Formats: sequence, structure tokens, C-alpha cells
Amino acid sequence: MDQIKIGAFLKELRKEKELTQEQLAEELSVSGRTISRWETGSNMPDISMLVVLADFYEVSIPEIIAGERKSENMNQETRETAVAMAEYGRNEVKAGKLKVIGHLTVAFGAFIILSALAIFPSGSSWGSIYATMGSILLLIGVYFSTRDVLTKRRWRVLTLAGCAVLLFGFFTVSDYIAVTHLNQVPRFRFATSYDSRNPDQLVYKTMFFTVVQKNPGTKDEQVYIVK
Repeated sequence: MDQIKIGAFLKELRKEKELTQEQLAEELSVSGRTISRWETGSNMPDISMLVVLADFYEVSIPEIIAGERKSENMNQETRETAVAMAEYGRNEVKAGKLKVIGHLTVAFGAFIILSALAIFPSGSSWGSIYATMGSILLLIGVYFSTRDVLTKRRWRVLTLAGCAVLLFGFFTVSDYIAVTHLNQVPRFRFATSYDSRNPDQLVYKTMFFTVVQKNPGTKDEQVYIVK
């Protein structure tokens, strides 16, 4: 492919239309510098722009690539192929962007989860709230990251369900360690109760165990799981 010859042909076609580079750039919604690069052969139009140029100059795509006129009418089959290739290219770019967004969302969600567990004390409900928000972002990121790999919707749903179970297990284990090793109350509790008959203790309920906090806020504070 002779880029210099193609550029000269594009320049000739523009002059036949009696357009300046700036006028053509405005017609095609590109910069004047882009037109100049095409016509000097230092850069070539992409596939989608070849379709636009062929229509605009009323020539065929093979003629543009060859850098000279070969026929009066544009080859419809070639044009349709080029259109399909351009659409395919746009879809590839879109898929690539979604994958990058997915990876970034996974990383951001994981960052929020770890930050919530590290910054907020176990007694604060904000830790569980932010960790839940981070989990939702992480799952959204997993969905976008796996769209190309898992083409069937069923497998994507199963993957998301598996990730949700792993996150739930991680939170449960972190609560268990916090209670048994760090003498802290569970973050991911769904109920906290107080019994007037035992004014020196609070009871926290999680999905898998119940935790008692005796003498909260004192030096004799104890946190343990009820057998």
C-alpha cells in the first residue's frame, strides 16, 4: 500500500470538490491537521472513516486504497464488508473499555471494603455499611470484567453468586476473629439487644453465632461467643 499515492489521491478528490482542508475537516468532524496528515501520507484514515470518505467523494474503498480511480460505482459488497469491520472495531473498543472499567471497579470496591474494616471500629455500624457498599461495587466490577469470558448469562450469574458467598464468608470469618482474638464486637450483626435483668451486658446476633459483651466500656470488658 502506497500511502503517499493514497494521500495524493485524497488531495485530488478534495480539490475536485473545491474544498479547503479546513472546510473538509468541518464536513467530516475532524481536525484540519488530520486532513493534512491523510493527504501527505503520514497517516491513514481508519476503516470507519474510509466508508465516510468513499461516500463523500463518490468513489469505492478499493479505489482509495489503490490511490486511483478504477470504476464509476462503489462496490457495494466491499462497502458492506468495510461497514461490518468498522462496527466490529467499535464493538471491540467498547468491550475493552467495559473490561477496564470492570477491573477498576473491582479494585475500588476492594479498597472500600479494606478501608472500612481498617478505619471504623467494630462497634460502629459505618464499617459494615461501607463494606457492604464496597461489596456491591466489587460485584458490579466482576460482572463487567467477565462479560467477554463468560458469554452465557447463567455462568455470569453463578460467578456473581459465588463471589457474593465468598464475601459473606470473609465477613463472617472476620467477625469471628474479631470476637475470639481481638475482644471486639461483630461488625456484621443484624440485631443488638439489652436485657434489664443483665444490665452489664449486650447481646449481638449474627447469621451464625451470638456474641455477648459483658461490662462494655470498662477495663473488665469481655466479648465472647455464646456456646
